[in-house]
Amino acid sequence: MLQDPGLATRQDVEAIFDRTVHEDIEKFRAAAQEYMAGKLTDDEFRGHRLRRGVYSQRQLGVHMIRTKIPGGILTADQMDVLADVAQEFAADKGHLTTRQNMQYHFIPLARVPDLLHKLADARLTTREACYNTVRNVTASPLAGLLAGEVFDVQPYVRAVSLAFLHNELTDNLPRKFKIAFFGGGQQDDMALGIHDAGLTAMIRDGVKGFRVVIGGGLGPMPNEAALLDEFLPEDKLVARLEAVIRLFGQHGNRKNKNKARLKFVLRERGFEWVKETIEANYADILANGGTKTPTIFPEGFGGHRSVDPPLGDGALLPVLGATAVDPEFDRFLESNVREQRQTGYAIITVRVPQGNMSTAQMRGIANIARNAGDSMVRVDIDQNLHLAYIPLGNLRRVFAGLKMIGLQEGGAREISDTVSCPGGYSCNLALTKSMNLAAAIAEAVKDYSDRRVRDLSVKISGCPNSCGQHWIGSLGFYGNSRKVQGKEVPYYMMHLGGGVDRDGMLRYGLAVSSIPAKLAPTAARRILDHFIANREDGESFREYVLRHKIPFFKQMVEDLAKPAVYDPEWFMDWGDSDAFSLQLGRGECAS
Repeated sequence: MLQDPGLATRQDVEAIFDRTVHEDIEKFRAAAQEYMAGKLTDDEFRGHRLRRGVYSQRQLGVHMIRTKIPGGILTADQMDVLADVAQEFAADKGHLTTRQNMQYHFIPLARVPDLLHKLADARLTTREACYNTVRNVTASPLAGLLAGEVFDVQPYVRAVSLAFLHNELTDNLPRKFKIAFFGGGQQDDMALGIHDAGLTAMIRDGVKGFRVVIGGGLGPMPNEAALLDEFLPEDKLVARLEAVIRLFGQHGNRKNKNKARLKFVLRERGFEWVKETIEANYADILANGGTKTPTIFPEGFGGHRSVDPPLGDGALLPVLGATAVDPEFDRFLESNVREQRQTGYAIITVRVPQGNMSTAQMRGIANIARNAGDSMVRVDIDQNLHLAYIPLGNLRRVFAGLKMIGLQEGGAREISDTVSCPGGYSCNLALTKSMNLAAAIAEAVKDYSDRRVRDLSVKISGCPNSCGQHWIGSLGFYGNSRKVQGKEVPYYMMHLGGGVDRDGMLRYGLAVSSIPAKLAPTAARRILDHFIANREDGESFREYVLRHKIPFFKQMVEDLAKPAVYDPEWFMDWGDSDAFSLQLGRGECAS
């Protein structure tokens, strides 16, 4: 535990935080040096590495580094530091994940400690971004900005993140543990049902609190979360989560990694037993003490600012090609801009294709946030960014600034705004290059003008583990392979109808058929065209899928799933010029 809430000053809290983080990095440096000297085996070093957010890659000798962004909130200065890290260590590249992290790839182990120190200087951490721990705590990055929201959950995100960081209780769980917050009021944009613990803001009799669900998860065997508490008062939040985590630590499966998540405890023990055990843990924590709830947050941690910065007026941004008629700007205005509840200001969603950013783009975003907004950058689980407190009169100027860094594309949160994990680009478990398919499908569906098609989503994973969240996409795909004519062919299993239904419930898609990777965009268009031509009045895409049923769609794409003749190009994955081959290493979970 990093801090005692009884400490008197912010300076005390920050000193302990900084010392703890930097000392931990030096412990990692010592372990890395022992490993490179041959004094530690791979297995002995793995725990040291993963606890610090350092993953192996399929490419030998280099690593992926995952940086946590609690609640998806960064200061502009921190975004500049992420840019500095990309430039100095990662060939000017960074990748935004579906869990509000920034990842860097191809980092030699000897350079990792210096990279971690650079992040820590800005109060960014990679600690417990991987491994069997409480992972990055996620939340709507638009908390505090939207009309109808119950209350801003970001302070609670920081409290939970800090309470369980460097905490012995959470240092070696049976498997990862994921927590997400949602501010309530509008449609659940955090997919709480796929998390080990999901918390929705509520107010009852004037008291702030949360509706709590537990035991959700994706992977090859998805599970919907179960309701633990209809209402949990805010002051009991950390204690209640600790009770759940204790249960998981005590009863999670430590022998079989494939059945180690909390959802399997619920399946095997039953929810009533799970709840009784949580209640016993909770009573003990309330009676005898447990993890303390932080009341002071280090400056910058989870985007925290003790003093609000002045709002930018956009005066330092350029105006490029401002004309009376500008279709590109009009499209951007339609899809990427919405008014926030603070009168006179807008939220701009910045579309980041497949979550991949360059150093120049990171610096450009920081500059726009500083000069035209509230000096904050908000990272979403759909791999996009948000800029807030943009004066309505400066939208064209901000658009011009985004255009200078190549991030002006419209269509945010629409079907062509595809989501994917890194896949075979770096991950040991990935079978296919999911980012490349995501780009291909985005191109294939970008011209649909039908509103109900544009409102659909496409989510892609490079393997069944669902780091790209394919289960909850309107169209979801995960990578697999088949042997044809003695050679491997990259395939994708297609799911249809995932997402939030008209009752606000999160639903998983239905697995339809496995399609060669090069034909997946064709399959997507075929489904969408049939939906447009044959849907009933007012029918949602999920309702259309359920009405026609899986056998119907299997038959619709049968000629794609089992073509009579295979084109030589189909033996190559998207973006490759060489024949496809399976290259699997030891999985370390890249979500």
